[in-house]
Amino acid sequence: MKLSKLLNSVKVLSVSGNREADILSVCFDSRDVKEGSLFVAVKGGTSDGHDFIGKAIEAGATAVICEVAPSVSLSATIVCVEDSHKALGFVASSFYDNPSDKLKLVGITGTNGKTTTVTLLYQLFTSLGYKCGLLSTIANYVFDKRIEATHTTPDPIETNALLAQMADSGCEYCFMEVSSHSLDQSRVCGLNFAGAIFSNITHDHLDYHKTFQEYIRVKKSFFDNLPPAAFALTNMDDKNGLVMLQNTLAHKYTYSCTSLADFNCRIIEKGLDGMLVRIDSREVWTRFIGEHNAYNLLAIYSSAILLGADKEEVLVQLSSLTSVSGRLEYLKGLNKLTAVVDYAHTPDALENVLKTLKDCAGESEIVAVFGCGGNRDKSKRPEMAQIAAKYSDKIIVTSDNPRFEEPESIIEDIKAGFTPKERAGVLFITDRREAIKTALLMSKEGSIILVAGKGHENYQDIKGVKHHFDDKEVISDVFNQNCV
Repeated sequence: MKLSKLLNSVKVLSVSGNREADILSVCFDSRDVKEGSLFVAVKGGTSDGHDFIGKAIEAGATAVICEVAPSVSLSATIVCVEDSHKALGFVASSFYDNPSDKLKLVGITGTNGKTTTVTLLYQLFTSLGYKCGLLSTIANYVFDKRIEATHTTPDPIETNALLAQMADSGCEYCFMEVSSHSLDQSRVCGLNFAGAIFSNITHDHLDYHKTFQEYIRVKKSFFDNLPPAAFALTNMDDKNGLVMLQNTLAHKYTYSCTSLADFNCRIIEKGLDGMLVRIDSREVWTRFIGEHNAYNLLAIYSSAILLGADKEEVLVQLSSLTSVSGRLEYLKGLNKLTAVVDYAHTPDALENVLKTLKDCAGESEIVAVFGCGGNRDKSKRPEMAQIAAKYSDKIIVTSDNPRFEEPESIIEDIKAGFTPKERAGVLFITDRREAIKTALLMSKEGSIILVAGKGHENYQDIKGVKHHFDDKEVISDVFNQNCV
């Protein structure tokens, strides 16, 4: 593809060299550069692509997009732009022939519920007979082909490459998680969204965004940039839900479980095996539990209707949808023990899960096993402790993904959230395997043991190395070996 064509949607400040150069690939990592590549120099959290422009040209880059031109004369065409991150998105879309124009792309953003909502939308529309794609934290799918995910929202090149595969495979829809990091880094620039969903927003990622207002602003930018033909669907029960719609040009819709909205839901009956909900005056039994899942199901239903699906067919299929890996996933042991694995790693998510289990548990004892990730927002650590103390009968604090922090230091931060009396009854076990094993072995008959924080993840991130670790495997091993 000609460089000039790739630059059509990019705000170019200057070009030095051949605008008609042939481009064979696009990359932003100098290690991926080949003969004929277009190298886009972007500034990252730990490195700056501008420092590798010379290396990229030596490796064969035909052209370079950058914000600051090199001070020395180079053989490649140099394109200066205002924002390399945005340019990368538009260039990647153009290079793959704008694949998001060839299907209906729906994105969801919010603190919690993203993975469940997009995965169940993928399940729903597949069951309705459509070919679909999925871009999620757990995995990416091109129709029925699974591709491992490395980020909640991939980089623009990977996203457009996957969307192109979906379009070539005949996919009509793609459901995509849109993280706040990806919005801030312009990873979805150049994509044409048919719809956007807002689930909720609570304190998270403040290690990155610094303030809650900035976190809200970044989320809102997703809706601000929607095209007029798209739909913007928001949870009006979240206090910032309507904020998301303030400046959007898209068609505005709301959903609610507490007040009048365009789409409504109420929980009629609930138990550990599922709940009966009333969605837009129709009752349907689902295999999900908890108020947070009522919101997820309502968002799924609302989006499906806005995409033109038949109301009756959608309600029928809602009753057959199954839980997402690592989201309120149950494992049964002897002595009527139930272990629940969930990805809850924010105060709001942990509260949702524990409240749900407590509501459904009756007289059963609730045991919570949780930790907090390293090198992430430290303010939520004592909050998690307070929530666990409020809703649990027994608590074990352990390690999550410590990353480059010492696990013991993270646990000390969590410990600060307990009162002295609460702290006396809490076990602090750094080794996650031992913590889970202890929780299962010390629980009395009929107990519910929540293992929170990692969900679908099959590793622990320690000092930059991912060691194999799967909560579900550990639980199964204990159940099988100790017959509990």
